[in-house]
Amino acid sequence: MSAAIASLRPPGSRSAGVAIFFCALVAFASYDAFCKYMLQFYPAPFVNVMRYFAVIGIAFAMLLHHGDLRIWRAPQKPLLLLRGVMLATVATCFMTALLWMPLAEATAIYFTAPLLMVALSPWLLGETVRRSRWIAVTVGFGGMLLIVRPGGNLPLLGTVLMAVSAVCYAIFQLLTRRLAGHVASPVQYAYTAIVCLVVTAIPAPFFWPAQHVPVGDVLLLLAGGACSGAAQWLLLAAFSRVEASTLAPLNYFQLLLAVGFSTVWFHRPPDPIAIAGIALIMAAGIYLARARTAPRQSAARAAAHQ
Repeated sequence: MSAAIASLRPPGSRSAGVAIFFCALVAFASYDAFCKYMLQFYPAPFVNVMRYFAVIGIAFAMLLHHGDLRIWRAPQKPLLLLRGVMLATVATCFMTALLWMPLAEATAIYFTAPLLMVALSPWLLGETVRRSRWIAVTVGFGGMLLIVRPGGNLPLLGTVLMAVSAVCYAIFQLLTRRLAGHVASPVQYAYTAIVCLVVTAIPAPFFWPAQHVPVGDVLLLLAGGACSGAAQWLLLAAFSRVEASTLAPLNYFQLLLAVGFSTVWFHRPPDPIAIAGIALIMAAGIYLARARTAPRQSAARAAAHQ
């Protein structure tokens, strides 16, 4: 079956998919750094609203290409709404935490989400987690403790917000897995964009800039939001060309980019202990990404020889 699917992909689609995936990670990391910079001038809720105004436009274009704008007919509406609320919570907490948190450490805490997915999957998906994977989760959380250790000079509120963001993103990903095969990707994208715009708009009037926002800044914020939305679209394009088992370990390239942006742009390099923690989180995440697909690959090879 996997060979048949691979044969349907155009020549070069695998290498193109990997390249597209890296472009998505660069776009995500660049947008995070852009937000860290813009938060010096504008409140987090305002930046979020500008982001999702741009994302709504991309969602509409995707639905047009999909050929059906009637998203209210989609199945699994409660899960779609919950998925959108989870991502809106991620956006709100992440953006607010960036007011105080260094970009590298904030992103590292956020990247504990794959570890949380493994920890939550027995209860939310009924999956069995092997001992080796629990050990990897423990190692990854040990890395997070190195980052948020007492005396590490990270603000408590920012750390808590990033932890909430990681938990909500893990739930968001688990819901995405639940909805896979039941709801088309453009419909999921559109639901999420609409819910995120509504949720992030609720606090926005209380944090609107006191002074007139220059048109150039509005366009810049919308362009940044479009970059974020385009990154999501690039992910969909990458996963349509390359299997998830190949792409998942590459996610941690974004964490390396965050360290680079934090060091070069904001002059806030992580200290050696935090770097050790980041390395543990990356190692645990890459192991879990590879270990998850090993049984499937073994089963596929066995089936191919029958």
